[in-house]
Amino acid sequence: MEEKKFDIQSTIGFLLIGAILIWMLYDRAPSEEEAAEQAQEEQVVEAPESTPATTTLEDPTVRAAAGDSLARVQLQSRLGAFAYSGTLPSAQEGTTVIENNVMELKVSNKGGYITEARLKQFNTYDSLPVYLIKDGNSTFNLSFNTTDNRKLNTRDLYFEPQLSKNGDNNVLTMRLKTGPDAFMEYRYELQPDDYMLNFGLRTQNLEQTLDTSEPMRLVWDFKGYRHARSIEYENRYTRLTYEYEDGKHDKLSPTGEDSELEQDVSWMNYRQHFFSSMLLTDNPFPEVLLSSYDLVEDAEVDTVYTKRYKADMLLEAENGGLNYAMNMYYGPTDYQVLNNYDRNLDEAMPLGWGIFGWINKYLVIPFFGFLMSFMPAGVAIIVLTIVFKLMLSPVQYKQYVSQAKMKILKPEIQVISEKYKDNAVKKQQETMKLYSQAGASPMAGCAPALLQIPVFYALFTFFPSAFDLRQKSFLWVEDLSSYDKIAELPFTIPFYGDHVSLFPILAALAIFFSMRLTSGNQMSQAPTQEGMPDMGKMMKYMMYFSPLLMLFFFNNYASGLSLYYFVSNLLTIGIILVIKKYIIDEDKIHAKIEEKKKQPKKQNRFQRKMAEMMEQAEKQKQAGKR
Repeated sequence: MEEKKFDIQSTIGFLLIGAILIWMLYDRAPSEEEAAEQAQEEQVVEAPESTPATTTLEDPTVRAAAGDSLARVQLQSRLGAFAYSGTLPSAQEGTTVIENNVMELKVSNKGGYITEARLKQFNTYDSLPVYLIKDGNSTFNLSFNTTDNRKLNTRDLYFEPQLSKNGDNNVLTMRLKTGPDAFMEYRYELQPDDYMLNFGLRTQNLEQTLDTSEPMRLVWDFKGYRHARSIEYENRYTRLTYEYEDGKHDKLSPTGEDSELEQDVSWMNYRQHFFSSMLLTDNPFPEVLLSSYDLVEDAEVDTVYTKRYKADMLLEAENGGLNYAMNMYYGPTDYQVLNNYDRNLDEAMPLGWGIFGWINKYLVIPFFGFLMSFMPAGVAIIVLTIVFKLMLSPVQYKQYVSQAKMKILKPEIQVISEKYKDNAVKKQQETMKLYSQAGASPMAGCAPALLQIPVFYALFTFFPSAFDLRQKSFLWVEDLSSYDKIAELPFTIPFYGDHVSLFPILAALAIFFSMRLTSGNQMSQAPTQEGMPDMGKMMKYMMYFSPLLMLFFFNNYASGLSLYYFVSNLLTIGIILVIKKYIIDEDKIHAKIEEKKKQPKKQNRFQRKMAEMMEQAEKQKQAGKR
């Protein structure tokens, strides 16, 4: 499970959310000599030399036949009794290409696994192609035992490739042969325009050579490449997530080192913020040891990798062999794309838990996707913000009406406080009686604010995960999914960075003025009682502290999120001014309060109970004085 580690960035983020809400609420291989010696003993016939072994669908024969005698000699030496003594012309060094319109995969004959995965439609922050796998950052190895007591690893052995078609699908079959009709097989099938490929692992006629009494383990080791400008921001959303035990979902820690042993794992996602590498299985792995290690030691130092992931999977034999139907996914961490597979893959995205995730999945994402279908990303953010602000404006109206009532009652509350300054219980009784008569309550403004929290937090989690914002420009911003840089600093400021982003500055200013506008009356109206904190001072501190947090924390965050906060607080200022100037009439509210005071007020059970408790406390106090 996730380690309980102190994450300063997450802590600051939650502090910022809390601050804003407070004012709302208040191998090993043989040497060439050994291989040559083994070759002489077994009198292996050398395979002919040919062109470099890169197989494609267009030219499977010529390119698949490439290699040299050493490759075949190594194969025989490593396999021993598990080897096929016949001629294996294509079980040699080389790679095979399988591709569609959205991605290109290269599969190595040695090991039979994917050694290069390129996404054709995307580039990195510095305009380079997006590779999820390249230059040995990913290995895929099956370890097993043979009946003659050999322990073998598929990463050291050579597979024979064969390309074919299944309708419109491209199919690559990689076979590790031990006889004319006995082999271990990896089968890759790639559909057009799809990031998900079918992957099968099976054995045929190996019952006499494969020792299934010993554990067989499939290990996928992976180091995630950096793709974004801000390594710190990208790494914060780079995480290993997985599904286990009939639909449960969990994740490893985003910081430090973490591992977990899980049962019945059906998929795992090596998420790299906006891109994902996944392995899925129809028959859950009975046991998987999952691990994650953070490779970024210093965010200020340029780095190639973000995290290292590893999944050590136990395989179960069936009828003396293996037969697993699986899938691999190499593509964008896009909710719409993942959700279309109908395999709970959307759970791999950080959209928030509980009601926050529901708001994102069924309200924010569909609506934002609709807006993005016909307008620029920056404009879509502004429209989304306006719509949600208007939806919540009735809630804000009730909040401001409550504030107006408290403002009108303030002189009477001061009279009560002065009259009973030496009797706290009596002062509380009379104050509550006044609130009851006027139909007002200090807590009346908190309830509307609570209704805004789910939407507020849902949007906070949505924008950093919105793939649609990636590399979309707006005004001076080149990429709404990254920070907007208007100036480079000659030094690094702790928690701030080495650059200046404009949208966080604008958002911080908007937050300050909106808090000043809404908190001005509250700071002067907030009652102070013995043993209670001074709410007026707390609000005053929040008015300065929240914008400061915004300025520092969001300097490295996605500019799309800062744009949302800027527009949201501008709208808040506008709504407050309209409500106070054109909607709320304090004279009418005062008249209604006076009218309610004249009406007999029936207390509910809670109010009667509170009154009785206060009366009892007052009697005990008087008795104590005697």
